[in-house]
Amino acid sequence: MHCKQFVSLSVASLMLAAVLTGCGGASSAASSAVSAEAASAVSAAASEPAEAALPDGVYTAEFDTDSGMFHANEACNGMGTLTVENGQMTFHVSLSSKKIVNLYVGMAADAEANKADWLLPTTDTVTYSDGTSEEVYGYDIPVAAVDEDFQLALLGTKGKWYDHTVSIRNAQPKAEEAAEIPADGEYSVNVTLEGGSGRATVESPAALTVADGKMTAVIRWSSPNYDYMIVDGEKYLPTNTEGNSTFEIPVSALDTPLAVTADTVAMSTPHEIEYTLTFALN
Repeated sequence: MHCKQFVSLSVASLMLAAVLTGCGGASSAASSAVSAEAASAVSAAASEPAEAALPDGVYTAEFDTDSGMFHANEACNGMGTLTVENGQMTFHVSLSSKKIVNLYVGMAADAEANKADWLLPTTDTVTYSDGTSEEVYGYDIPVAAVDEDFQLALLGTKGKWYDHTVSIRNAQPKAEEAAEIPADGEYSVNVTLEGGSGRATVESPAALTVADGKMTAVIRWSSPNYDYMIVDGEKYLPTNTEGNSTFEIPVSALDTPLAVTADTVAMSTPHEIEYTLTFALN
């Protein structure tokens, strides 16, 4: 934003200089007109909206520093978590040890005079690839902009501040962790149905079978008029010939809406209706 203002002002200044030099005895009216144009250009630049920050959400991002001694813990692969809430960005990083006892956004020379702005550590537990765990310090760092360098001073255990240049880069939306698949066996799950006209229901709780890490649920509709279901592009036929339509369908994840299509012959012509089913263990 500041860059745009500077360019607009510079262009306006060059226009003013050209008029004064080329015309020599230019009238004060002409000078005033150019000055007004320059002021208008600056005002227009100042009124341009600021570039939007990342949308609110949780992201993974790289913690890039200028020192091999100051970095994200190796268990984190150089990454941390960037949280954006109401347009404000905070980056959490777990460090390699407990040897960095404070951080300060700014220069080391200014840290002592601004103790209220020191960042205090959190105690994080990291797990390495060999399965061992360790407690280290982590920090919540306020971030003004991603992909841009900024100064971040650190205080070591020996009481000395050190200057460092860091940046938060390559922010990517954090994938939600899938709910854990239960061990092989038989389970009862609550089923939530959404979509359609709201007149149809499914029986809940329902039976869920887990075999070889794959889940299958029994869906029993409140009507005998469903002649097939489609899940992930596959068509499933009823498992019964009498009573309300019953299907055995695959379930990809618990606590996550599953999009399905169910075809009903209750109307004058068959209709495919879109639904979502969400399964939760009792």
